[in-house]
Amino acid sequence: MSTSSPEAVKKLLENMQTDLRSLSMECKKKFPPVKEAAESGIVKIKTIAARNTDILAALKENSSEVVQPFLMGCGTKEPKITQLCLAAIQRLMSHEVVSEAAAGNIINMLWQLMENGLEELKLLQTVLVLLTTNTVVHDEVLSKAIVLCFRLHFTKDNITNNTAAATVRQVVTVVFERMVAEDERFKGIVEQAPPVQGNTNRRSVSTLRPSAKDAYMLFQDLCQLVNADAPYWLVGMTEMTRTFGLELLESVLNDFPGVFLQHQEFSFLLKERVCPLVIKLFSPNIKFRQGSSSAASPAPVEKPYFPICMRLLRVVSVLIKHFYSLLVTECEIFLSLLVKFLDGEKPQWLRAVAVESVHRLCVQPHLLRSFCQSYDMKQHSTKVFRDIVNALGSFIQSLFIVPNVGNTAAVNAPAGGSGSGAQGTAQGGPGTGGVSGNLTTQAAFEYRGTWIPLMTVSVQGSAKATYLEMLDKVEPPSIPEGYAMSVAFSALLDLVRGITSMIERELAAEEEAAAEFREAHPDQEWQPQPGAHLVWEEMVSACWCGLLAALSLLLDASTDETATENILKAELTMASLCGRLGLVTPRDAFITAICKASLPPHYALTVLSSNAANLSSKAYSIQGQSVQIISPSSESHQQVVAVGQPLTSQPQGTVVLTAKNIQCMRTLLNLAHCHGAVLGTSWQLVLATLQHLVWILGLKPGVGGALKPGRAVEGPSTVLTTAVMTDLPIISNILSRLFESSQYLDDVSLHHLINALCSLSLEAMEMAYGNNKEPSLFAVAKLLETGLVNMDRIEILWRPLTGHLLEVCQHPNSRMREWGAEAVTALIKAGLAYKHDPPLAQNQRLQLLLLNPLKELSNVFHADIRQKQLESVLQILQSQGDGLGPGWPLVLGVIGAIRNDQGESLIRTAFQCLQLVVTDFLPTMPCTCLQIVVDVAGSFGLQNQELNISLTSIGLLWNISDYFFQRGEAITKELEREEEALQKQAQESGETLNRPFHPAPPFDCLWLCLYAKLGELCVDPRPAVRKSAGQTLFSTIAAHGTLLQQPTWHIVVWKVLFHLLDCVRTSSTTADKEKIESGGGNILIHHSRDTAEKQWAETWVLTLAGVARIFNTRRYLLQQLGDFFEAWEVLLNHIQSAALSKNNEVSLAALKSFQEILQIVTPVRDSDKASDAFAAIGVPPVLIDPLSASGPGRPLVRSDSLVERLTRYNGAELQAPPPGEESALEDSALWWSAWNTWYRTGTDSTRPPSGPTGEALFHPQSSLSSQH
Repeated sequence: MSTSSPEAVKKLLENMQTDLRSLSMECKKKFPPVKEAAESGIVKIKTIAARNTDILAALKENSSEVVQPFLMGCGTKEPKITQLCLAAIQRLMSHEVVSEAAAGNIINMLWQLMENGLEELKLLQTVLVLLTTNTVVHDEVLSKAIVLCFRLHFTKDNITNNTAAATVRQVVTVVFERMVAEDERFKGIVEQAPPVQGNTNRRSVSTLRPSAKDAYMLFQDLCQLVNADAPYWLVGMTEMTRTFGLELLESVLNDFPGVFLQHQEFSFLLKERVCPLVIKLFSPNIKFRQGSSSAASPAPVEKPYFPICMRLLRVVSVLIKHFYSLLVTECEIFLSLLVKFLDGEKPQWLRAVAVESVHRLCVQPHLLRSFCQSYDMKQHSTKVFRDIVNALGSFIQSLFIVPNVGNTAAVNAPAGGSGSGAQGTAQGGPGTGGVSGNLTTQAAFEYRGTWIPLMTVSVQGSAKATYLEMLDKVEPPSIPEGYAMSVAFSALLDLVRGITSMIERELAAEEEAAAEFREAHPDQEWQPQPGAHLVWEEMVSACWCGLLAALSLLLDASTDETATENILKAELTMASLCGRLGLVTPRDAFITAICKASLPPHYALTVLSSNAANLSSKAYSIQGQSVQIISPSSESHQQVVAVGQPLTSQPQGTVVLTAKNIQCMRTLLNLAHCHGAVLGTSWQLVLATLQHLVWILGLKPGVGGALKPGRAVEGPSTVLTTAVMTDLPIISNILSRLFESSQYLDDVSLHHLINALCSLSLEAMEMAYGNNKEPSLFAVAKLLETGLVNMDRIEILWRPLTGHLLEVCQHPNSRMREWGAEAVTALIKAGLAYKHDPPLAQNQRLQLLLLNPLKELSNVFHADIRQKQLESVLQILQSQGDGLGPGWPLVLGVIGAIRNDQGESLIRTAFQCLQLVVTDFLPTMPCTCLQIVVDVAGSFGLQNQELNISLTSIGLLWNISDYFFQRGEAITKELEREEEALQKQAQESGETLNRPFHPAPPFDCLWLCLYAKLGELCVDPRPAVRKSAGQTLFSTIAAHGTLLQQPTWHIVVWKVLFHLLDCVRTSSTTADKEKIESGGGNILIHHSRDTAEKQWAETWVLTLAGVARIFNTRRYLLQQLGDFFEAWEVLLNHIQSAALSKNNEVSLAALKSFQEILQIVTPVRDSDKASDAFAAIGVPPVLIDPLSASGPGRPLVRSDSLVERLTRYNGAELQAPPPGEESALEDSALWWSAWNTWYRTGTDSTRPPSGPTGEALFHPQSSLSSQH
């Protein structure tokens, strides 16, 4: 029910009349004046009710008269009457019907009661009702009411004291709430208040409104009282404690920061009164040193007093939190003091409350940023933010170094302390920090024999203090062992979490803004705010050294998995943030710390040692105490999970990995997986560490580069516990995912990763030189994995990737180069199979880039690498052969890069590839590659390791020629198109077109290359190859020569046929006459072929016959060449040379060839006609049979006429000679030349030898004579 409703007013009137009647009754006998006043009061109330419509307003107006009877009643000092009167007065107050004058009277009456010690609790209640329900009390009246409450706080009755204390707190709050409400009412009205000038002993401030003035005067006097000075406004104060005063100051500052920030007068009080007061009161705490003998010093130092010190720190926390912007200089002093209180020489309780205060700062990242901006970034200012972090680090370090002296009750939780302290100790830590502590399951830190339990002191991100809340304690509490460490640890983690998340949020916001800007203004460049970046960088630069020192020490000392996880997370987030801000040194320092913690203690890893050496020079000083970055050296009692071989040479032979090492390794993997984009050059550190861990754990690379647990045989000295065995597949999987995630890195980061892997691989290669030990294949395997997942942008990393792998392929260690080859070939195959955009068929440059390493492998001399190369070629042909297109020359080059010193196996594999090419891919490859196919097939014919391959390759040449013949028209068109393009290109560049057999047409050139290659094989050292090649050459020319254009025949005659005859004649005449022994005893060689000379004779026979036959069958074509006569002469010269050979077989074959070119045809089965014919030319009958018989070479008898052969020349423009004139030579010059050859041959062969004559040479000559 509302106090102004008619019902409430009616009830109020009734109650007042009842109260007055009761008062009248009580005072009837003893206090007649009071009785009369009460009765007149009843009449007064009835009159007011009858005459006024607004009864409450009328009551308030006449309130001085209305309350007078009750005030008189209080003056009787009778308890019953006083209680009745106070209740009535409270009722009037609650209905807000008390005027300012009446309120003054009431306060005066209450003051008298207070001085007489009457109804103290009721007095406090009445004051509170008066001040909370009305705003009529101001100035002296208000101050009197407040003084009244203060005085009651210092009575001898505890209940009164406590009630008065609560009332004072509430009244102080009410005073400031009134000011806030007053400000709200006057909001929008701008008043230019003159600044407060100096501090005089004034009683009022003219510039302030009433409620503001009251608040000002009250706060000023609180400062006076705490400083033990007389108050200006709170007149009548007789007693005051500093502790209570500091609590009141803290509550006002904490609850009403706006008042001090918006009013200059109050800001003045903060600067001029509060701050000097706090600094003055801190003095004993600053000077005191624990353990110093006060007797020895001339002036004893005042001991720190726990209640005052703790409250001062609470005030400081509030001042820094709310008024930092106003009190920059003062806060610098406070913060410096706070840092000093963490010193090891201070009492334990002081260090505990100081570290709680620091924790409160650490959960406010924006405040920390302000410190950095205001102090650390100013040139001549104290580096406050850096000092805070360093002090925390130094504090933690000192707890390990300085034992917890003088704490006998260390294990007991503080009486009345927060549950968090008790919770930590309830787990049962030992009273003395010894190794025995490890027998318990309690979380703890242990370092060099010092054992410190870890408690749960606060929730993440909040600073819940224990000792700063002990407002009821007078004596300093005992600090349980581990409490200070636990708070410092939480502070450290909250500081890292706070600043990293704050900066990352701001970075993300900036990146979002940049993206929006670029979208809106694609043609403009985004300009970030340099100021923000400078602050972020300065914050990290200021704190990283101290953080790293503390976190590294804690990580080394931690025996608890959760604590370890939190430390690692802090180091990881700092490393990531440093990376994002481009701060390389701190980034690498945090990563090095994680890497070192992942490896066994004292593990000799060069890359980490050198990095740590750089960092160790960064010692920093805290209050004159030099603190080094401690390197892990404690042999904590950690669970050993693996024993393995070190990759580097270690003095102890084997090394152990603990559960903590594996936990750190997981963090390292997480860092690389989630933050790879910011690692930059520190990939080297991360990967080097992972390589060593992988080696110790015995993980070996498998298909595609993924690492799998190796077989026990491979690492007999590797011992893994069941715990780590189950972890290995997970670690292996994470490792693979790490390199899979490289597909999300930007190009620059990816290059950093590749460079780091290459660098790591070079180290592994270095270690594997002159060493029989199995090499580390980690880097090679991971290069392969990285390449495989980045196929979509393989172009940007292909050269460095394959360039390095090609180096690995040349390594003397077979296992290492085997993996190098595996990696490079797998990448090439994957690259060719990948669906590129645009496809490889339309991207010739990329295809050649992918295939180039395959060609480079041909330069490697190790047979196993070449074998791998050729097997890959075979697989590429089988899977991608149809799409090789412009890559064919390169692939064919690889197939053809065979050498005689490579062994049969390699040559066989390469030849398998060639067979597949010739069988399946001739139609799909560009015609420009056909010449290369011919060259490659020829090179297999010339190799001397495998005779069968040489012979088969000649068969392939025949198949190739057949293909040329069948597809002649299509090949011609394509080659001519290509020729035009090349000629145009040559003209533009001012060069001449240079190709074999130029200027023959391109298609003819192809044939000429085939003939030339067969010609080379015709003079091979092996008889079987020569024979096969010769037969194939002449068969090819016979079968397909019709396709050649007429001018090309000139080249065939001079550069192929005559060149071949020259070579064969030279080889035959210089061949060895020594007998060749039977090969291996199982193969018998016929006596007609048992010397090199006889074998070359066979070749000569075959070659001469073949050339003669071509001259015969193509005579009418050849005669149209301008130099046929010269060719005729040369051929006759060769026939003469052969005819004069000392080898019967050769000389006889020469005569047969002579006969063939002269078109002398002998019938096969017509004796009469034969006799007639021979008789006509005077041949003795006795010589006919030998001439008709088949000799060791070709039979002389022709089975087809010249006319039949000429008709095979499709569309031949040459006319056959008239019937009956086949044997006639039309050109007398040719006949005369033939006659001269015949004559010379006869003359030379019948010239008597210098020694005894034999019959052998006569018969051929007599045959010639008779034919002539």
